[in-house]
Parts: sequence; structure tokens; C-alpha cells
Amino acid sequence: MDTKATKDLQYWKNYASSLKIDARAFIDGKSVEAADGATFDCVSPIDGKVIAKVTQSGETEINLAVAAARRSFEQGVWAGLNPRKRKSAMQRWASLLREHADELSALETIDAGKPIGDTTSVDIPGAIYCVEWFAEAIDKVGGEVAPVDHHLVGLVTREPIGVVAAVVPWNFPLLMASWKFAPALAAGNSVVLKPSEKSPLTAIRVAQLAFEAGIPAGVFNVVPGFGSAGKLLALHMDVDCIAFTGSTAVGKQIMQCAGQSNLKRTWLELGGKSPNIILPDCPDLDRAASSAASAIFYNMGEMCTAGSRLLVHRDIKDAFIEKLLVAAKSYTPGHPLDPSTSMGAIVDTIQLERVQSYIEAGRAEASLLTGGNRTLQDTGGYYIEPTVFDVSNPAARIAREEIFGPVLSVLTFDSVDDAVRIANDSEYGLAAAVWTSNLTTAHEVSRRLRAGTIWVNCYDEGGDMNFPFGGYKQSGNGRDKSLHALEKYTELKSTLVRLR
Repeated sequence: MDTKATKDLQYWKNYASSLKIDARAFIDGKSVEAADGATFDCVSPIDGKVIAKVTQSGETEINLAVAAARRSFEQGVWAGLNPRKRKSAMQRWASLLREHADELSALETIDAGKPIGDTTSVDIPGAIYCVEWFAEAIDKVGGEVAPVDHHLVGLVTREPIGVVAAVVPWNFPLLMASWKFAPALAAGNSVVLKPSEKSPLTAIRVAQLAFEAGIPAGVFNVVPGFGSAGKLLALHMDVDCIAFTGSTAVGKQIMQCAGQSNLKRTWLELGGKSPNIILPDCPDLDRAASSAASAIFYNMGEMCTAGSRLLVHRDIKDAFIEKLLVAAKSYTPGHPLDPSTSMGAIVDTIQLERVQSYIEAGRAEASLLTGGNRTLQDTGGYYIEPTVFDVSNPAARIAREEIFGPVLSVLTFDSVDDAVRIANDSEYGLAAAVWTSNLTTAHEVSRRLRAGTIWVNCYDEGGDMNFPFGGYKQSGNGRDKSLHALEKYTELKSTLVRLR
């Protein structure tokens, strides 16, 4: 029954229906309801049905969670542990997460509409690996002995910053949350995590498992709720650092709140409108077309790094588009609990309507090549076909604004300089790609592209934890992943000891 071959659609339907979902907040080692009894409906985008009543955290719950985090930090129950003991606790937690991988995968799929094939192979394993990776770093990352006069010893050390609030998105609910809480906890901080109201279930369950694994009460708290809960954390005078992933507009608000309160450290991973450049000497048009389709249709296009602007040289445009449209057909929406499904449901009706509004705008300002329609409406869920527009004007809304859905804008260029100019003409700078057979061109274009991640002859590869992730311009600041992430959650201290 546990072999991969037997885990078909019916298996996952039965498994999901058997889940006992605890959707209460997790504060100070306990599952708690809101003081005023407030809840909100957790609606599955698979069929539009309510799957849980989730605690709606308000000011009382936020204050309780921050107070628990502060107490646990000041008492040193986590920050003061021997690094090896912190490492062991996080490793036990990772092992427990692996034991519950099917449960977490199913929760993620029914909550966010993601294909079960992705949550079982990417999201949940990736989150577990993130916890393991930062656990391994705990007793291996040290400080420095600075060169000073002989009568002094100069030490440069890093200390945990204190109480870290993490406000995370709904498109990769657990994976992107782990990019925040794993390094923050590894550094010795106490954490208050606010998951998106659109996808809170795995965060709550992971916090329960953290406590079960031996991470002390108050060290890892989860407060589900709406944007108002995130704002309370950003304004809270006893939160030392806030890390946010989401839209640029909300990121700006969080930064303002941080400045209005205690000038807390603020780290933002924001939007993107990433260019994917296909030069005429592209080494493999078939692979590039398949990659371009994946770059925008994977995860229903709900990706900050989505290759939503496809820049194709005029000489190869017709041939490339023909191959692209064939590749797009492999992303037909299907039931998210079916392991064969490559494209699931849009997360909720709000996002569905947003994507549809952009598609309507595209019909007026560009040429629709494929898709553009809602589908599978008889299920009650929220599904949209893969959609491709041929856009003649790079200033068109669909070619400039982040849609966060399966909508691709194809733009034409005539030279490398033209491509770089169009690619960089954006308020965003999260990721970019270039396809070429010329090594010199690859290096030169990569240097000229203003983005935090550049792929050459691939897209969205190298998801290893060793690579920092973040953007330029209004795509944010700071970096998730890699050892650089630890810098966000620590204070740098210089200590000088006089010897005589």
C-alpha cells in the first residue's frame, strides 16, 4: 500500500479525507483558539469546499506568541543550548517531518491546490532538506579572530538577533516558510510564523511536530490570520526582526511599519517579472521551449521567479512559438490529488479573478495564441488553462505587471542589446535566463542582467540550498537559502580583549 505505484488518485483522495486537521494556532507549545473565538474558513481550491475552520489570530494571540518567543529567548532555553544540542533537536525534527511527509504533502495539496506529484517530490522534501541543511550548519559556522595589535585579542562573533517574525506566502507554503524559520532557529532565535490565510495548514502541523521533536515551548510559534496579523507583527515593539515573502506592495507596508515601530531588521523577498531570453544561437530549441513552458506553467504560474516574459529573437520566433505551444499542452489542468497531474488549481477565487482580469486585458492589448479560459468548472474548483500571448509592446500591462498565474507574454527582439534593454526595463530584478551557444555571450549577458539569479541554458534549476536566493530593485533585499541567510538572523559583535 505504501509503494509509489499504488499511490494513485483514489489512494490520495482516501488519504486526504482521513486527515484529522488541527487548525488552531500553536503558541508556547500548545494549540490554542483565538481569545474571541474567531475563525476563518479554509477552502480547498480543488473543489471550493471548506476543509477546516482556522484560528483567526488577533492582537491577543500575536501578543501571546511574541511574549512566549521573548521569554524563551531571554531564558536561553534554545539560544543558550550547546550548538550540538540545537543541531540534534533540529535533526530529530527533520526526521519526524520525514515520517509525516505524506500527511504534509496531502495537506499542502488540498490547502493550496498544488499537484500531489509536486508536493511529494519538491515542496515537502525541499522543506525537510532545508531544516537538515541548517541543522548541519549550527556547529560548523564560527566567528573570526581579527588582526589587531599584539596587546589585544579581537573577536568577531555572531549572536542571535532575538525574536524573529516570519510572514510567508501561499504559493510554496511550507518550503518558503522553511527558508525563513530554519536559518532563524539554527542561529538561536525564537520564531513567530504567520502563514498566509490562503494556506496555513502545514505551518501549524510543522510547529506541532517541532515541539514533539524537543524544540522548547515558545521557540517556534504559529499564528494563522489575515494581513492584519502580519501588520501587528511588523509594528510590534518586541519583535527584533521581520522576514517577509510576498508582493512588493505589501513589502513596502511592512518596511514602513518596521520604521514606525522599533526599527526592526526587515528582510523582503518580493515580486518578479522575470525575462527568459532565447538568442538565435540557442543550442536546443526543443529543450528551451519545454523549459520555457515549465518556467511559467509549473505551480500554475504562482511563482515569484516565473519566466513570465519570454524574449525570442525575431529570426527564430515562429519556429520557437510552434514548439512552445506544443509544450504548453502538457500542462492541462487536472485533479491535484492525481499523481499524473502537472497543473493544479489556482489558490482561491480572489487570485482566480485577478488572473482572469489580466487575461481580459491581454485580449485587448496583445494576440492570444492559446488558452485564456477557465476550465473544470463542474468540479467547483479554480482552474485556468495555460495561456500565451504574443505581445508587440513591452509596455503592455501583461508584460510589465506580476500576474502570478499561468499567463505568458512573448516579446520579440532583434539584437542582444535590445534583449538586455527589454529585460532590464522592469521594476523587478528577481531572476532571468539566457539561452546561447556562445560562452562569451553567456557571461556578458549574465553580467548585464540586473537580477539576483541568472540561469544559462536552463530555467529554475539549481534549487540547492548552497545558492542564495533574492532579488535586485523592487524584488526585495537580503537573501534566503545558503549560509548567507544566517546573516539576516544574527547580530555582528566585535569584542576586544586587552592582554596587558
